[in-house]
Amino acid sequence: MAGVNKVILVGNLGADPEVKYLEGDNTVANLRLATTEAYKNRNGERVEQTEWHDLEMWGAQAKIAEQYLKKGSQIYVEGKIKTDSWQDEQGQNRYRTKIRVLSFTMLGSRPDGAGGQNSPQQSTQQKPASAAPTSAPKTQEMVSDTEDDDLPF
Repeated sequence: MAGVNKVILVGNLGADPEVKYLEGDNTVANLRLATTEAYKNRNGERVEQTEWHDLEMWGAQAKIAEQYLKKGSQIYVEGKIKTDSWQDEQGQNRYRTKIRVLSFTMLGSRPDGAGGQNSPQQSTQQKPASAAPTSAPKTQEMVSDTEDDDLPF
């Protein structure tokens, strides 16, 4: 039986996206997303607990993130957990877990300075890398990346 690796997050960006342009017209964006959970403890006091998530977006998603997302932007993210491992200079094994974003939707209002006059209010659509973009992003659709699908069928 195949496993399921799916993550759904709603949160706010802690900083502007860090975008890198790689060889072969490849683009990657790294983002930090804060998700805050609020509850009341046994004494009835409100407690907030914030978790930070490292997000990774590729291709057109990265370009959209660079253009429209800013610190404080609220987004809905669907993705999968990926863990990188390497050995540091002292020979110690190191690990870093991140969320590989498969799709995201921009929520809330547009932060100051995010995008231009014609930027989408809520969300955008990404076509697969093999298809050439034909127009500007449309509103009310999710940004999705289905190229890296590990499904067995």
